Amino acid sequence: MGFGDDEDILQDFLVEAGEILEKLSEQLVDLEQRPDDADLLNAIFRGFHTVKGGAGFLQVTPMVECCHVTENLFDKLRNGELKVSPAMTDVVLSALDAVNQQFDALSQRVEPEPADPELIASLERLVAGGSVTPVAEQAPGPSASPPSSAGGGTIGGGDITDDEFEQLLDAIGVDADPQSSPAPNKPAQPPAGSSGDDISDDEFEALLDELHGKGKGPGASTPSAAADTDSTSGDISDDEFEALLDELHGKGKAPGVANTKAESSSSSAGDGISDDEFEHLLDQLHGKGKGPSASSAPEGGAVEPEAPKAPAAEPQAAKPEPASAPVPAPKAAPAKAPEREAPVETTVRVDTQRLDDIMNMVGELVLVRNRLVRLGLDSQDEALSKAVANLDVVTGDLQTSVMKTRMQPIKKVFGRFPRVVRDLARKLNKEINLELVGEETDLDKNLVEALADPLVHLVRNAVDHGIETPEEREAKGKPRTGRVVLAAEQEGDHILLSITDDGAGMDAHKLRAIAVEKGLMDADAAARLSDSEAYNLIFAPGFSTKKEISDVSGRGVGMDVVKTKITQLNGTLEIQSTLGEGSRLNIKVPLTLAIMPTLMIMLADQAFALPLSSVNEIFYMDLRKTHVVDGQECVTIRDRAIPVFHLKEWLTPATRADRQEEAHIVIVAVGTLTIGFVVDQLVGQEEVVIKPLGKMLQGTPGMAGATITGDGTIALILDVPGLLKRYARGAGSSWGHR
Repeated sequence: MGFGDDEDILQDFLVEAGEILEKLSEQLVDLEQRPDDADLLNAIFRGFHTVKGGAGFLQVTPMVECCHVTENLFDKLRNGELKVSPAMTDVVLSALDAVNQQFDALSQRVEPEPADPELIASLERLVAGGSVTPVAEQAPGPSASPPSSAGGGTIGGGDITDDEFEQLLDAIGVDADPQSSPAPNKPAQPPAGSSGDDISDDEFEALLDELHGKGKGPGASTPSAAADTDSTSGDISDDEFEALLDELHGKGKAPGVANTKAESSSSSAGDGISDDEFEHLLDQLHGKGKGPSASSAPEGGAVEPEAPKAPAAEPQAAKPEPASAPVPAPKAAPAKAPEREAPVETTVRVDTQRLDDIMNMVGELVLVRNRLVRLGLDSQDEALSKAVANLDVVTGDLQTSVMKTRMQPIKKVFGRFPRVVRDLARKLNKEINLELVGEETDLDKNLVEALADPLVHLVRNAVDHGIETPEEREAKGKPRTGRVVLAAEQEGDHILLSITDDGAGMDAHKLRAIAVEKGLMDADAAARLSDSEAYNLIFAPGFSTKKEISDVSGRGVGMDVVKTKITQLNGTLEIQSTLGEGSRLNIKVPLTLAIMPTLMIMLADQAFALPLSSVNEIFYMDLRKTHVVDGQECVTIRDRAIPVFHLKEWLTPATRADRQEEAHIVIVAVGTLTIGFVVDQLVGQEEVVIKPLGKMLQGTPGMAGATITGDGTIALILDVPGLLKRYARGAGSSWGHR
């Protein structure tokens, strides 16, 4: 699908429409809770209307059709003609899904498929079900157009809408007798009382019926208007026309009323409004040249369909012109509205690849900074030391600023959850309110994308396993409606995400029994687990508390995926739960993945980097005080057995014979485990830039990448979960569970 010169316009449309469609999903779910919120109804109406307008400009017909009929429905909702219901919301959400699919196809430059005809028919049935004017009461005539449901607002709102304007043309043109149109050589204004181009009483009443419903409009139906009407002329009077304008614009606010009336009274046509006067009115309403011209009238039938012999001075009258063709100059031009200053652009769109390139260059600068800082410490030159210190500060500020350009609000992830919770709650017959807190919290765009799937698993788990049915909640003395809170906040250089529910909570005894039943551990090991450690069993592969498998849960493949993903992001998970009151799951992830704070360690003469986010504490101890439990070497810390592993034996040619009697032990938290690594030497904390390993080393177990240290040497960055999986015998057992 090629757009040629419209490619830039398409890009702008994709950006704008993408943001609108993201908001619409959340707004539609909010509407179910606040069905009478006029601002929300108007916002949803404007959303579909804006997307329809952009798609129409690009001639994306399937998207226009789907948005148009949905827009019609919301026009009736905001005018109070229909009421919001869950069934209606289901249909509208399906329509939004269809528009999103069309949007995705358009993003890939593929021709979008039309929406399901049954979906369009369902929307049209909803619109028709709220119609105020039955079909039987429409104006007579074989070509009378059906009542429009896409009106741009209520009558009297200030401006005449497109649909009202089309109805005006239909009422004037379709019912008029083409044979009565004046010939080209006759005067433009026929005498009063003739059946020429003037609108008659019947036509005017049909127009009012179209706009207001039968018998509800002003004008000829009122006693005063009836008394002023010329019974012999059949023309619309000044009073009737003014009453129509008052209905459209509000009393006394219609443009050009005085001029039109003066011209009508001074003309020889009597009380009738002529073609020129009507065109003048259109210029007043729409602006000069924007209303339908006389040359486009053959489509509406207001003038003679064919003009066999047009005057020589008007050769263009022989064929229809586009609707935007200029119309005859008005007799009294309206005052020109003052032009507004164009808003100053405050943002610029930058390709994400360019941001990534800049971030990589800043990373290189950080490495050079680290090297210079290390050299400056050994220098006796005071001027050099000051220059290096200034460079250190400026580089840190530059690094922070560039990182902020990659930041995105967590709202981009949170925005999908109202729809997820709403659909799942209806499927499970539960009543749930979702609260979003801290939506403006910023984090790295790569993290925003990486957190989406884990959070979906956790929220679905809270809805399915946590929140009880309304009947169960009532029996426990709880409100029928459950509560799920999804929150985000910044804590130093980390982001804390939490999912809280007021449901049934976790039963530690039940979790231990399931672990034994599934063979994850023996009964003695399960009995030694604290409640907090038992809660973490839900992250074990294949673990599920559901006895029956459904399309929502029960297969035990969700939470272990969450654990793996969060661990890959150098994050941690923590569960807090109270039986009968609810649960809270905390996720802690770094602000960015591009530059990582690490603890530099030495194994023999080789430097390694441990992600600082995983390090809990460090201490120096006599290794002769370790003891063996179930075949695993452990140390006792605060009356708790912690398994320890000698990294040097995994990563260097060292053997058990090379073990020292005393050494540093780094306590590391890895997902649900707490373990200790024995290291030879601690170098200190250092921010490093992660560089991918070369092709020959890619996939090496336990290695996340490499970096250049402050002294210019290369250090490998350790992937702790990968190390344990590859080398640690029994690390996945009950030992070390937090």
